[in-house]
Amino acid sequence: MGRRAVSATADPDAPLWRAAQVFRLVTIVYAVSSHLSTVDNYTHRPLAWVFIGVLVSWSLLSAYLLSQGMRRRWIVVALDQVTALGLMSATRLVADYDWYSNHQTMPTTLWVANAVLSAAILGGPVAGTGSALVMAGVSALVRDQINLDLWKDATLPVLVACGVAMGAATTTARRAHRQLEQALRMAAATEERDRLARQVHDGVLQVLALVQRHGHEAGGEASDLARLAGEQEEALRRLISEQDTQVDSGGRLVDLTALLRSRAGAEVTVSAPADPVLLDRVRSGELASLAATALANTELHAGPGAKAYVLLEELGDEIVLSIRDDGVGIAAGRLDEAQEQGRMGVSKSIVGRARWLGGVARLESAPGRGTEWEIRIPKEDRLA
Repeated sequence: MGRRAVSATADPDAPLWRAAQVFRLVTIVYAVSSHLSTVDNYTHRPLAWVFIGVLVSWSLLSAYLLSQGMRRRWIVVALDQVTALGLMSATRLVADYDWYSNHQTMPTTLWVANAVLSAAILGGPVAGTGSALVMAGVSALVRDQINLDLWKDATLPVLVACGVAMGAATTTARRAHRQLEQALRMAAATEERDRLARQVHDGVLQVLALVQRHGHEAGGEASDLARLAGEQEEALRRLISEQDTQVDSGGRLVDLTALLRSRAGAEVTVSAPADPVLLDRVRSGELASLAATALANTELHAGPGAKAYVLLEELGDEIVLSIRDDGVGIAAGRLDEAQEQGRMGVSKSIVGRARWLGGVARLESAPGRGTEWEIRIPKEDRLA
């Protein structure tokens, strides 16, 4: 498990960076070969060779730095953009107008694509597309080919395609990495739960069970000790069985069942689907707070010994949360009277929260028949 956890924390972009540097090395060969075939047409050939030397040197250096996972890749990527733009602009220094206005710039479009790919890996599709537009614009400006005919020159379509494709690949790789991290955390929690269950079962639970049995047999004050041992045994078993649901993936979605099960206790029973019920973090928190308020009202007003039952259901695109108790109930008109007296707990904390979440909260209660709240909300914010 340790090895898997380490692999999940590795740089999710590393394979893309390495693949991009292999492409960079290939484009060096192409750029030099293209230069050999065109250098005779330049008016300043020695200077052109100097620029090609810069191209090769920078390509090798940047390929090494980007493939090694340096912490400040953005510096190399920024220099990559500047170098590509500078070498394209240098075409005017080594060739006359008749040449550069009818041919591609000295560093070929294929080599310039390296700067676009680097920007896309670093910043995603938006950064990749932005870099492509800048590169294509400077290329057209250097060659004096500013026009609206996109199909006359393939520079813009090729570079934009590179930026969008690599940016999308980067986004997908990062999303897959987050999902892998979440899966590893869940697996680690399950493994820890099983380990803890074995240790607790072999020690603490057996001792508590023994105390409970002999306490009941002894009677008297030992009965109270037996009762407390039984409660602790139940709490430990519940903690072990539900430990894996306490994992927060750290992402936008949160498992609502985990939040509700954390409210379970000797007087509160929680029933929820076996599979996670994922809602966005804000909605999950608000619904859990609503349940906490209802349970607090049960504890304060339902009477001694009252038990509460929480039921969570996922019905298509709707979440149904029922909170019921077997307490003394609420007399008709009691809530309206409390609201008139300025006590707004139920109105704001339960009904108001449900309405804010785009749903409804219904109350059924009668003296001696307990209280039941039914809250229905959509899974997603319909106003978003």
